[in-house]
Amino acid sequence: MRWLEAELPGARAAFSTRLGGVSGGAYASLNLGVRTGDERAAVLENRRRLAGALGLAPERVLMARQVHGAEVVRAAGPPRPPLFATGEPAPVEADGQATSRPGLAACVLVADCLPIALAGPGGVAMLHCGWRGLAAGIIERGAREVGARAAAVGPGIGPCCYEVGADVLDAFAGLGGVAEGRMLDLRAVARELLAAAGVERVEVAEACTSCEAELFFSHRRDGGTTGRQGGFAWLA
Repeated sequence: MRWLEAELPGARAAFSTRLGGVSGGAYASLNLGVRTGDERAAVLENRRRLAGALGLAPERVLMARQVHGAEVVRAAGPPRPPLFATGEPAPVEADGQATSRPGLAACVLVADCLPIALAGPGGVAMLHCGWRGLAAGIIERGAREVGARAAAVGPGIGPCCYEVGADVLDAFAGLGGVAEGRMLDLRAVARELLAAAGVERVEVAEACTSCEAELFFSHRRDGGTTGRQGGFAWLA
């Protein structure tokens, strides 16, 4: 099992790869997404294994149903129901999780979108950042929620592979240097938006999920039939 780690002020973040699980086929092997077509039992075992490796309790991992929006929800206690541990349908739609409670871990699932961890006096947050969420202001909302001073941007699709249409480019027309022709650099977008939100320290993983098929699932590369990585953030 392999993952990427980042140290944030008073907090930690981790970003999983596709290695170390029990899923097979298009989902081999550490798929964390229940709603992908993979076997439910395999996904739950993958989640259990990863949580154990990270030192997290599966029933204390915060999740929601991600809809490519900008909603960030705050949790003061363990999730009910414990979605990460059970794979039950999420009753709440949100693309960001925040908490100031030790022992809880904020989680999002990704397969090209950026997972972004934030830390500040108000706790930690983990954001699911595709172009729609970025354009809708999820970084600003997440940073405001925790008073973010530091961020860690996990692996996502790189500008080498992310060709987009005019509507997507128009959404970021006010930002300089984030696209070359029709190739959009989500990491550059995230850097600009984090700076605008007052986040002073930003660490960025440069790995491209589309290029590195041995390490990452990629929705675009794999035509939608693929697994999900996870991004996690918790208080140290």
